[in-house]
Amino acid sequence: MRIFLVKESAIDENSTRTDAEAKMTGDELREHLRGALDAETINALSDKYGVQARERKLIVFELVVALILSGGTHEGGRQYDILRTYVDNGAPRVRRGTFYSWFTEPLLNLVTELLDKAISLGEQQPKLLPGILGSVADWRVFDSTTIRLDDALVDTFPGAGEYAALKIHKEWSVGTGNLVAYSITPAREHDSPHLIVDERRRGTGLLMDLGYASIERLAECERYDVRFVMRLKENWRPTVNRLVRGAAFRDAVEGADFDALLEQDIVVLDGHAIDADVTVGRGARKVPCRLVGIPTPKGYCFFLTNVSRRTHGPHQIGDLYRVRWEIEVDNKVDKAGARLDEISARKPVSARILILATLLNTTIARTIVQSEKLAIVAAKAAPNEPASRPPLHPILLMRALASAHGTIVRLFLSDAHEIPEWRKLMSRLRDFGSDPNWRRRPSVLDKIQGLTAPPKPSRGARAAA
Repeated sequence: MRIFLVKESAIDENSTRTDAEAKMTGDELREHLRGALDAETINALSDKYGVQARERKLIVFELVVALILSGGTHEGGRQYDILRTYVDNGAPRVRRGTFYSWFTEPLLNLVTELLDKAISLGEQQPKLLPGILGSVADWRVFDSTTIRLDDALVDTFPGAGEYAALKIHKEWSVGTGNLVAYSITPAREHDSPHLIVDERRRGTGLLMDLGYASIERLAECERYDVRFVMRLKENWRPTVNRLVRGAAFRDAVEGADFDALLEQDIVVLDGHAIDADVTVGRGARKVPCRLVGIPTPKGYCFFLTNVSRRTHGPHQIGDLYRVRWEIEVDNKVDKAGARLDEISARKPVSARILILATLLNTTIARTIVQSEKLAIVAAKAAPNEPASRPPLHPILLMRALASAHGTIVRLFLSDAHEIPEWRKLMSRLRDFGSDPNWRRRPSVLDKIQGLTAPPKPSRGARAAA
């Protein structure tokens, strides 16, 4: 299914709206949610995997919607809250033990396929890559987050100590602002093997954490035309080939060790940016790249990159790397918005179901956030014009979706399209889900994407004017 940005005028033929008033519509909201939570699709998957082979009290569609959207509530354990939401929405009462017995492999298979579908729909959205982001087809960020589990699961998910824990390895798209791939492993497993650079990544970019840094990986990026930005590892000693920018490099010679140039005050850290052509690695494992140094309040940050200086200066390289923080924010969204770190299940299959339901919750919310971003940018008369309204905040949006659970189920089960009702729901989500800090504390990504506006003057300033 393709997702389109639809103006309100497409819903109400009698209304006349300007581009500045364009917003994500109720019709589009319906299509987003239906793409991931369509009742017909869920029931078909239930038959495919045998979710309801014997249990007649189970209403699979309402269970799945409760499983995904109730992650934002905090009135009990995760599974208890799902049960409460399921029953409160009109499903037949069921004993807690019977309810927990529904968390089996068939339900896991159903939720897995739903998540794959939601990820695919997110990938189909237009990418928002203006300015310095536009030099590649997309920037991807890799990271993992560790979740502590009940100790009964230690044999399946051994942690770094004598406890149970798992890791969620995530690949995140900067262009769509959403999850594009994941894997779940015991927490003891290292992150690096989950990033593979091959022909499929040609023309894209990687914003890499040190956990994924290796000379071999940088060589693979060169081989497959993949742009990268990463922090310089402390134990790497790049050899300087040419100093392009920086103070007092009068005596620098080809082949000098960068650390030695710093120690000898040939390269001076005087508050100005540094830019150099360097080689990292030794012997047969050598990779030419670019070293950039950026002054910060906490000292200099050094980055390695193969992004051309013709398109990106040192400070822009620093801004690119700071965009990597968005996946850290996404991990926080999983936890604060969908309670990823509140999994008390004692069966491996139950833990996996709750993990995937969390990722589904976040992925659906991120898809809606991206559509609203695209609508805000489309409404601007010029790229440098301030945004007319705030973007949606994913955590607040997820909480608003959870509170609207009953309305969403009712609208899904309604035979009529009920466009006005979906429009009202979208207005409610926008009211409760808008980012309250968009003027005062915009992220680096928001600034690059043009989703900012000057802070409003204080009351005193307005009165003086």
